[in-house]
Amino acid sequence: MTLNNIFQFLVPKDKKFFPLFDQASYNLTLLAETLHEAVNVPKNEREEYFRKIEELEAEIEEITHKTHLELSKNFITPFDREDIHSLIKAIDNVADNMHGAASRMRLYQVEKITKSIRKLTEINLEACQLIGIGIKELKVMNHKAIKETCKKINKLESKADSVFDKAVADIFENEVDAKNIIKYKEVLSALEMASDKCKSVSNVMEQISVKHS
Repeated sequence: MTLNNIFQFLVPKDKKFFPLFDQASYNLTLLAETLHEAVNVPKNEREEYFRKIEELEAEIEEITHKTHLELSKNFITPFDREDIHSLIKAIDNVADNMHGAASRMRLYQVEKITKSIRKLTEINLEACQLIGIGIKELKVMNHKAIKETCKKINKLESKADSVFDKAVADIFENEVDAKNIIKYKEVLSALEMASDKCKSVSNVMEQISVKHS
């Protein structure tokens, strides 16, 4: 048993931070699922989904706030304080961008949902599901599983970049209405940024794992 393993064994089990991470990642996946469902229904049925997305984003924001409060009250933490801050903030940023995409669809009254938008919401859903898996592996510091999970998230981010680049090129080539070009590019940009933020979560999880390996 290494010195680090001995230290971890002696430190009391965390009952504050991982429950908050679990709640945040659960709500994040639910938000991603709701957004993916929203882009697969007719425009007149989307409002219910958009309201749910707003509620979930607000819940994640509240969990982020609670995490910061716990950091100010607790001396013993499961890993470095700055890493706890970075992890919850990164999760919050993913939620912000997916919520931003939904808000733009709602505000700009986007009628037709393109295949690229559906594909990006699908990619983000898969990445958010992997974030949930990564959080569970962090709890037990399963370094191999964390590395594999982060690798998958990073591949999805690269895939999202490719979908985004092709989608924007297609819009400029085929769309004649300047308003529609702006609408679609705004929605696509928010979805692509959400995938970037998923990669940021992945980076934080990997850094934490390396520090504790």
